[in-house]
Amino acid sequence: MYKKLFIPGPTHVRDEILQAQTVPMIGHRAKEYSELHGAVRQKLEKLLYTQQPVFLYASSGTGVMEGSIRQAVLKRALVTVCGAFSERWFKIAEANGVPADRVDVDWGQGITPEIVDEALSQGDYDTLTVTFNETSTGVMNPLRDIAALVRQKYPDVVILVDAVSGMAGAKIEVDAWDLDVVISSSQKCFALPPGLTVTTISERMLKRAEQVPNRGYYFDFLVMLKKYKLDQTPATPAISLINALNAQLDAILAEGLENHWQRHIDMAEVVRAWARKHFALFPDERFLSNTVTTIENTRGISVADLNAALGERGAMLSNGYGTRLKEKTFRIAHMGDLQVEDIQWLLGQIEDILGLE
Repeated sequence: MYKKLFIPGPTHVRDEILQAQTVPMIGHRAKEYSELHGAVRQKLEKLLYTQQPVFLYASSGTGVMEGSIRQAVLKRALVTVCGAFSERWFKIAEANGVPADRVDVDWGQGITPEIVDEALSQGDYDTLTVTFNETSTGVMNPLRDIAALVRQKYPDVVILVDAVSGMAGAKIEVDAWDLDVVISSSQKCFALPPGLTVTTISERMLKRAEQVPNRGYYFDFLVMLKKYKLDQTPATPAISLINALNAQLDAILAEGLENHWQRHIDMAEVVRAWARKHFALFPDERFLSNTVTTIENTRGISVADLNAALGERGAMLSNGYGTRLKEKTFRIAHMGDLQVEDIQWLLGQIEDILGLE
């Protein structure tokens, strides 16, 4: 049975976007592809408020996270951890033999500039990782304020941002915030099928990569830069997904960026108010995400049974992430092409299934 997805990825994909992938294939070295790539690049620059290079990889976001940490660290990385996905940065560093330390906060709490300042002052770090939107806990970290602190006090530190579940759903002003690497995936707020990663790269990051002798190959930013200047990619791109991204960016820009950001906030506020009334919010109220809400299961319901019942009605939400939060929380995503009316419908279904008033 078809289900409308209210999970934090893959998200619901409109029929028009699915159809955009079915146009005839073109060669990735042909003029037609360069024209497509260039059009998409320019639209992404508007979405991200940047004049930095925007790279497109046929990959999940995790692939570019691995590529970026390999190319950023000459001394040592500081990894900020506030949930399961921010912890992935540390696991990647360890797996690649990259020197790294971690600073942890309780799940449900956010990373503050003060936490970053104290941690960076304790060691000789040249790289900082930040997860903009922690999908497991529903925390959105104050990225702008963190970046401002780093630029003021630690100007040589490269900032790597996992924005996988935030980019295209919450405003990220890449140039004004002076970010170095910002990574997202197509199956989250872009509301596309999985398989495409959007990444911005600063001049500071490119200069750092030049100093790293073993950058890898597939994710080598300097190799990518050469083809980027031709509106191409070194390896075969995900052409069908890029066609879909082109169509989706047209829709986002037609909606208007400020309207687009506000729609996500409006959906989030509906879910938050509902959660406060019937359950409780899991994260600290200071760090609430605009794209996914993690709800504390104060009623002790079976989230699995709720989801099964929702499935019969054509919807799906997410259980808590991993053994730490499964059945203790559940998550409702409000990202991509979902509208306030969709959220209200879902919440009404939950109320009916659980007998809430």
